[in-house]
Amino acid sequence: MRVNDQEPIDEGLLSADLRLLDYLRDQCGLVGTKEACGRGECGACTVLIDGKAVLSCITLASRVQGHVETIEGVAGESAELREAFARHGAFQCGFCTPGQIVRATAILRGGCPETDHELRKAMNGNVCRCTGYNGIIAAIREVAE
Repeated sequence: MRVNDQEPIDEGLLSADLRLLDYLRDQCGLVGTKEACGRGECGACTVLIDGKAVLSCITLASRVQGHVETIEGVAGESAELREAFARHGAFQCGFCTPGQIVRATAILRGGCPETDHELRKAMNGNVCRCTGYNGIIAAIREVAE
C-alpha cells in the first residue's frame, strides 16, 4: 500500500483489525479524512484506492493493496473544485467537505455524468446535513465544463 506520495508500506506490519481511517489519521498524521458515522453510511471518511472512492471507516488497512489518496493527496488537483464549492455555497460546517471533494475528484477523473440526476447518484455515498445538494452538484458541474 502506498498513501499519497509516501513510500509504500508492508501491509503485513498492520494489525488485522486496524481500520484504514485510523491508520491514516493516527499513524500517517493525515487528519483531513473524517469519521462521522463509523458504519460506512455517511461518506465523511471517503478516500480513493487506485482511483475508486472507498469508505475508510469500514476498510481494513491490512487488506488494502494499491495507491490510497486522501484529501491531502488530491489537494493540488482539487483546488479548482474547492474554490467552486466555496462559490456555490456547497458547504457550511465543512466537516463532510473532504469526503465530498475526494469523491468528486474521482468522478471528474472518470468523466462527469451528463445529467444532474446521474451526478447526484454518483455522489450518493456522501451525506451533508448542513446544506442541500444543489451547491455541491453546481460546483462539480462548473469544474467539469
